[in-house]
Amino acid sequence: MDGPLLSLRSTIVFLLALLTGAAASGLTAVAGEGVARSLLAGLAAAGMAVPFFNHLIAAEGSAVQPPAAVGAGRGEEESNG
Repeated sequence: MDGPLLSLRSTIVFLLALLTGAAASGLTAVAGEGVARSLLAGLAAAGMAVPFFNHLIAAEGSAVQPPAAVGAGRGEEESNG
């Protein structure tokens, strides 16, 4: 086995999801809910965090597109004078 098991991007996505789930679980436990509800809240938050962070972190090789300027390409230029 020469290569890594997961890419760096996948590792970061899963790590952020794990931290999100742990934070949600901890906050739910501090709020006074039981252990079962805290674990369910943490698992739900982690499950929803994976697609969120997957979309948020750009894939390798994809270029970031800058936002289009307002009025660009329509002949609307500012004139000084």
